[in-house]
Amino acid sequence: MLKKFLLGLVSFYQKAISPHTIGACRFRPTCSEYMRIALERYGAFKGLWLGIKRILRCNPFSSGGFDPVPEAPETTIRRK
Repeated sequence: MLKKFLLGLVSFYQKAISPHTIGACRFRPTCSEYMRIALERYGAFKGLWLGIKRILRCNPFSSGGFDPVPEAPETTIRRK
């Protein structure tokens, strides 16, 4: 439920606010797209944490560039 709410906020930002701002994100994918992917891949808490860390890195002192969301680790079954 929280994940859907956060995804809704990101979608609202991308459709209603972002088109009216200067495209200032230094990264690809953009910070809002990064947040959306992180939320879908990791869920509400870890996805939000990854997105916030990314937004904090997006500043005039950052070189930017390609910075994808980390792949989710595959779960393995250990045999005894």
